[in-house]
Amino acid sequence: MSEIQQFIEGRLPIIGESVVQTLQMVSVSLAISVLIGLPLGILLILTRPGNALENRIVYQVLNVFVNIVRSIPFIILLFFILPFTKLIVGTSIGIKGAIVPLIVHAAPSIARLMENALVEVDSGVIEAYRSMGIRTRHIIWHVMLREARPTIILGLTIAVINLVGATAMAGLVGAGGLGDLAYRFGHLRYEVDVMYVTVFILILMVQCLQSIGNKLAAKYKKD
Repeated sequence: MSEIQQFIEGRLPIIGESVVQTLQMVSVSLAISVLIGLPLGILLILTRPGNALENRIVYQVLNVFVNIVRSIPFIILLFFILPFTKLIVGTSIGIKGAIVPLIVHAAPSIARLMENALVEVDSGVIEAYRSMGIRTRHIIWHVMLREARPTIILGLTIAVINLVGATAMAGLVGAGGLGDLAYRFGHLRYEVDVMYVTVFILILMVQCLQSIGNKLAAKYKKD
């Protein structure tokens, strides 16, 4: 049996399982992070001085919270919130145990990206709609989010790519994934072929995500 056949039969199923684990962690954590981060970003922009729901205290509290969480490296956050993770999902290991810190890591970043995207919307356009008596929630949905779509898409693309990178460290809590595979087989067992394949898959994944994000952003920029 050739080395290629041995690799295909012995390692390909493990690599496939690791890809699935990575996709599970990224997709679930991204979906929940978006559900948390987008409203938080909208609240940040609305409570800023001079905006519809101006509230300096609320804005400062949210702003400090987002900055604090974003400043903590994921590898530290992963272990720092282990008790919280166990309280939420009943375990601090495996894919379930990794998803909670991934969400805590990604949601504030998405909120900040959202805020930065919305703040770029032309204030003159917003004021024009306000002067016509359009309600704030309609301005948010039909004007601000619509105008900021390309920037939001590019921001979410960055968030997804960051999540892919974060899953590489999630193997430290037994979550598996490509990062864990590269560490266990590529580093500890010196199986460089597994390392090369893992790196190639990660590069391919990131390139595909960035290309999709760029094309979607360009499409909505033309609309």
